[in-house]
Amino acid sequence: MELLILFVISFVAILFSAFSGGGAGLVQLPALIFLGLPFGIALATHKVASVALGIGATFRHAREKSLDKKLVVYILLTGMPGVILGANLILQIDDRLAEIALGILTLSLGVYSIFKKNLGQNAEEKNRDLNGYLVGGVVLFAIGILNGSLTSGTGLFVTLWLIRWFGLDYKMAVTYTLILVGMFWNGSGAITLGILGEIKWDWLPVLIAGSLLGGYAGAHLAITKGNKWIKRGFETVAILIGTKLIFG
Repeated sequence: MELLILFVISFVAILFSAFSGGGAGLVQLPALIFLGLPFGIALATHKVASVALGIGATFRHAREKSLDKKLVVYILLTGMPGVILGANLILQIDDRLAEIALGILTLSLGVYSIFKKNLGQNAEEKNRDLNGYLVGGVVLFAIGILNGSLTSGTGLFVTLWLIRWFGLDYKMAVTYTLILVGMFWNGSGAITLGILGEIKWDWLPVLIAGSLLGGYAGAHLAITKGNKWIKRGFETVAILIGTKLIFG
């Protein structure tokens, strides 16, 4: 029964994350803690399982538009060092204060998107000069630190930043987030946390199975429903995550 619960939780959490561009930690991480894992072990285990989100989403998105290779390398090089730094810092910060601050920011993202009716509905390339890449890289590095230390909701930050700063539409921004954050950022964070701490290995097969299927299903929904529905999903998940982080 415990393994079935883990599978369902993983599938549902990852499905919503893959559809909206982030938020898997809203359900999966607290559930692992509720089932008895200490925070550090739960975080490391969740990180490893969430890599399967990126793999599952990649399988589905591989059938659609190809990604901009330069932007792929840029997001990886600017964000992954922050993820590794964040994973090393997690044991040295006050979890509760960080969660409240992150919750306020995440809630703000959802509210901001609601009031920006046309946000991410059409792609309009911008800030692709040197200054634009420098500013964009600093922000992605900072988001990477949050991703490595506090897993809930940071994919949403990447999604909205790619839309707001680089002019991607919701569908493409979610694609970059799922593949690069889901697979590579989370992968580097999982390795770092695995070295520093401990992973619940016997739970991983079920969590990974749920993540793979949920990632594929959520990516399929995102592709078929389009920008309008992805925007609504993003706003819903951002508000739920922000509220959860603020009130615990």
